[in-house]
Amino acid sequence: MNNGKNLKAVAYGEVLWDVFANEKKIGGAPLNVALRMKTLGCEVAMISCVGNDEDGRAIKEQVKQLGLETDTIVVSEDFPTGLVNVTLNERGSATYEISYPSAWDKIELNELAKATVKAADVLIYGSLVCRDDVSRKALEELLQNDVYKVFDVNLRKPHYTYEILNQLMLSADFVKFNDEELLEITATMNSPFTSLEDNMRFIAEKNKVRAMCVTKGKHGALLMWEGELYQNGGYPVKVSDTVGAGDSFLAALITSLLTDKTPQEAIDFACAVGALVAESPGANPEISHSRIENLVGKVKI
Repeated sequence: MNNGKNLKAVAYGEVLWDVFANEKKIGGAPLNVALRMKTLGCEVAMISCVGNDEDGRAIKEQVKQLGLETDTIVVSEDFPTGLVNVTLNERGSATYEISYPSAWDKIELNELAKATVKAADVLIYGSLVCRDDVSRKALEELLQNDVYKVFDVNLRKPHYTYEILNQLMLSADFVKFNDEELLEITATMNSPFTSLEDNMRFIAEKNKVRAMCVTKGKHGALLMWEGELYQNGGYPVKVSDTVGAGDSFLAALITSLLTDKTPQEAIDFACAVGALVAESPGANPEISHSRIENLVGKVKI
């Protein structure tokens, strides 16, 4: 699977262990995006921080084996590697208990990290990493670079403020929401609208966001690109769990949009990738290109 061509991407933010009832798996939304972009042929680096502990060493080893640049993942002597307790309901939807403080709350940029972003085509970042001033200020420094900036809104109560969310949107070239996040944020901005489409246009005008997408779970997604709206109605799969599905969706969408796919091809491809991740346990299952193509060829819901 090689759609990314020579796209150079950097993901910034949390790397951690998702702890399920019977096992734990590496995760964190930015890391999930990075790992999926790597499978799509991109050259990807991960900027984060782990603790000087067994969990941190295991994350760095796994990430290295999966082909990401790990010298930009610094090691903290003072804070432990992040852990998230994941609870799944009967539909496979996840809720998260996120430990604080964790090493990824205290990311300090080394020179390699700064140089890597300067040389990149795209920088992906989320909102959760900004719950702590240390990691937020490091991100603000990286956002000064002339790179395509993708903001993955990832609301996890109580770890965000609307003021910071607004600042992160203003820095972005592209913003990804889920439907609940879009409606929550636009409500705080006094939007008079109820539909997703109207609220996408509302936030585009208010925050000068040039491109965005909104995921709708099993009902697919909406994409705003160069002033036009595109949609995909979703693909029928049996959901195992939803962990990481939105992250892989974003990875596939951005990789496609910044290479050679049309906006409609990009959102179709991304929805198929997200659906196949939801069909498999965990955030980073292996997915073959043939499975994606087969799903794209099916009639959408």
